[in-house]
Amino acid sequence: MQKLFEYNWQVRKDWFDWCSRVDKEELVKQRTGGLGYILPTLYHIVAVEYGWICGGIQERDIDIPAFEEVASLELVQDFSARCHAELAPFVYGWSEELEDRIMVDITDEGEREPHPYGEVMRHVIAHEIHHVGQLSVWAREIGQRPVTANLIGRGLFEK
Repeated sequence: MQKLFEYNWQVRKDWFDWCSRVDKEELVKQRTGGLGYILPTLYHIVAVEYGWICGGIQERDIDIPAFEEVASLELVQDFSARCHAELAPFVYGWSEELEDRIMVDITDEGEREPHPYGEVMRHVIAHEIHHVGQLSVWAREIGQRPVTANLIGRGLFEK
């Protein structure tokens, strides 16, 4: 599981680098599908990962700023780095004994929903991959080559 988080983190860094080469206006321009914007989508990816792992599984008090408070590429990158520093030790410390532990999520309707840690961790991985696909579509719409989503060739499984 750690390798798939590393994959997501590498791809996210590549998207931040990609964003630095694109006009700032394109990063916040309304688009079709998903959240509808490039930069807010990157922010959303970070906020969801941090929220589920640090706030949900670890049951810590966390502070997720509103997008408007971090509405620049540099500030979203800083937010990502801070969240990564907090959650990476948990990801790297993952063990099979955590797989079936239960966290309780409170839905927007106030319902309590139990979820196994392993399911939540995999949801977080899939969530980012889903949004990276949206970013790729939007990149092509503005005539830019998207970041590669290829797992192969990233050096993650070299011995």
